[in-house]
Amino acid sequence: MNIFRLSGDLLHLASIFILIARLHQTKSCAGISLKTQYLYLLVFATRYLDLFLGFVSVYNTLMKIFFLASSGYIVYLMYSPLKASYDKSLDSFRVEYIIAFAAVVALAFPHKYSVVEVLWSFSIYLESLAIIPQLFQMTRTGEADNITSHYVFALGGYRALYMLNWFYRYYTEDNYVDYISWIAGIVQTALYGDFFYIYITRVLKGKSFKLPV
Repeated sequence: MNIFRLSGDLLHLASIFILIARLHQTKSCAGISLKTQYLYLLVFATRYLDLFLGFVSVYNTLMKIFFLASSGYIVYLMYSPLKASYDKSLDSFRVEYIIAFAAVVALAFPHKYSVVEVLWSFSIYLESLAIIPQLFQMTRTGEADNITSHYVFALGGYRALYMLNWFYRYYTEDNYVDYISWIAGIVQTALYGDFFYIYITRVLKGKSFKLPV
């Protein structure tokens, strides 16, 4: 554990709390991609199978349980009590392509050839692309409320901090190499590039999040 990973974990937690608070306060899931939330639930379900295989630490176990439970809760909120506010026509990205791509790459380039490791690799590749439906929906509407933009920024910031964590570990830990996480993390952070620019130049200055026309 180092300051970059800890900060990344805290920002990841913050993103989920922001989203849940937003759903409860507004009683609406308008502007939120249910498909992205489905993908994150799939990410955690396939990544944290090791919960049943061994114990690392209390912190590690609690974080995994929280991410699984909170992702399931968000999907439940959007699929059931808030379903009437969900606009399926705007959340139209074909996620089957993302899932298929992640599955093929995981089978071709896994961490190791075992069921658990292939599924772990799949979760890493899938997470790098899971935000695409949310970003795609935002480009279709051309805007987002500020709470939603805070949520997306926190998600992107968490991945950027994890990249710093990997750099730190590379220079401080002998023989530390994790090409799968590195490549996926770079791709994921790059996807946020335009969003980060608009967020910094507009939302942080008190303006609403709007894409340039």
